Amino acid sequence: MSWTGGRFGEAGECLLAPNPSIMTLDGTNTWILRAPGSDTSVVVDPGPLDEAHLGPLQDRAGRVGQVLLTHGHADHSEAAKEFAARAGCGVRALDPQHRLGDEGLGDGDVVALGDLEVRVVATPGHTSDSLSFVVPSERAVLTGDTVLGRGTTVVAHPDGKLGAYLDSLHRLRDLCEEQDLRHVWPGHGPVIDDALGALDFYLAHRRDRLEQVREALRTLGEEASPRSVVEHVYVDVDPVLWGAAELSVRAQLDYLRA
Repeated sequence: MSWTGGRFGEAGECLLAPNPSIMTLDGTNTWILRAPGSDTSVVVDPGPLDEAHLGPLQDRAGRVGQVLLTHGHADHSEAAKEFAARAGCGVRALDPQHRLGDEGLGDGDVVALGDLEVRVVATPGHTSDSLSFVVPSERAVLTGDTVLGRGTTVVAHPDGKLGAYLDSLHRLRDLCEEQDLRHVWPGHGPVIDDALGALDFYLAHRRDRLEQVREALRTLGEEASPRSVVEHVYVDVDPVLWGAAELSVRAQLDYLRA
């Protein structure tokens, strides 16, 4: 089913970037967050440096108070500084190299703009700088690439770490349960309206894949190469995706051999 973005709740709008690919699904989701009645927005992940995206984004976002980044991968961050400079605001990110201005962004921070509140949650694993953003008024969490709207994400070894990723999934699940968060607004793919179900699926998938990798090592030998493990475990996955799968396998092997 194709995904084109749209409006969600009273505060959220997703503008889909024109960068579809095997890795980005339908494209990168740029999120515009604005409290009802406000003329100022927060923009999350401006996406690629492409005028076909930035022009409409400027029109839809209006006055922009902050640009936030879920992480530094180029399909999310490439346009951030250019877009923020045009908007006359800063870029806040965990990684200093992606910031514009003096303000960083980290776990426990709260970004408030009028009646809009965005709470920052550190969710490393996909990358070391991955953040998620809770919007309490919408019972929603923006997950970047930590949880996708379709399929599962890559733990981008060596920067990404499986142990950290599993901890982040558990943390997100606990938050969703404790704060009654119901919606996942992801960095790629469609919105998910069953946050707990999605996180349970992700955790079960990781457990199953880890067991498959353990079994592959028992069959192939403990020193099996990541590529041979991919060919053994990912037989149900299109070989076009095996390069990405190898990143996750390297993270799995690093986790198991620690």
